[in-house]
Amino acid sequence: MELRVLKYFLMVAREGSITAAANALHITQPTLSRQIRELEEEVGSPLFVRGSHSISLTEEGVLLRKRASEILELVEKTQREMARTEQTLSGDVFLGAGETVGVHYLTQTARELQRQHPDVHVHISSGDGSDVLERLDKGLVDFALVFGSVDLAKYHAIALPYKDLWGVLMRKDSMLAQKQEIRPEDLADQPLILSRQAFRNELLSGWFGKLADRMQVVGTYNLVFNGSLMVEDGIGYALCLDKIIRTSEDSPLCFRPLSPKWEAGMYVLWKKYPIFAPAAERYLELLLKLGTPM
Repeated sequence: MELRVLKYFLMVAREGSITAAANALHITQPTLSRQIRELEEEVGSPLFVRGSHSISLTEEGVLLRKRASEILELVEKTQREMARTEQTLSGDVFLGAGETVGVHYLTQTARELQRQHPDVHVHISSGDGSDVLERLDKGLVDFALVFGSVDLAKYHAIALPYKDLWGVLMRKDSMLAQKQEIRPEDLADQPLILSRQAFRNELLSGWFGKLADRMQVVGTYNLVFNGSLMVEDGIGYALCLDKIIRTSEDSPLCFRPLSPKWEAGMYVLWKKYPIFAPAAERYLELLLKLGTPM
């Protein structure tokens, strides 16, 4: 399976048309059609449903699109790492993180690395815990910032000297906005919007205690900015971390911490037995000065 053909496949998937993809790739339509047919023969499955004026992906095509994107991204990352010069430390460091002000630990380390080595570039991708760990496992990021428990059999970890505070994001004109803290009974039978990670987290049910069966989950979010729009439009109350969404005087939203307090420990992970480029190795040296290795 050639990388060139994977690029052709992704272009066809994006354009939804052999003709449009061929024009974008500056090759002839018959050539592109032949390459796609040979790819389908190689994988043993049809990748497209062909219509009279457009084509769409089959279930196998959707899977290959995801894998092909990951493969090409990893190849590009490797090429950039191999292109560094011997005289000057250069290259790229790839970070994955959830939404938290704790990202400052990553960015402050990046600032110091770039102060010492201006030819190093740092890239951050955002997502919830499962997204970030998936990218770490696949080698698409070098380091991942996560909350909660850590699988020390699988990863090296640094515990950062910071904990995020869970609470409720709500409209300022909501009935709970008058409270300084939010208790489980305040949220019983109220419409709740949870992060995907919190929705799967048994600790949340533990915080609700006997009232867990009265949780009324009306929606979930992946990134809290979108969750805040759901709150702003009156869909419900969002459980989230503090200091992510702006709740200044001109904002229609406010944040109230949970009581009993629920805090999330924060860790930077990297795979055991990693093969780091020199830029990532230097980043780790600087990062170790901030936290406690586990």
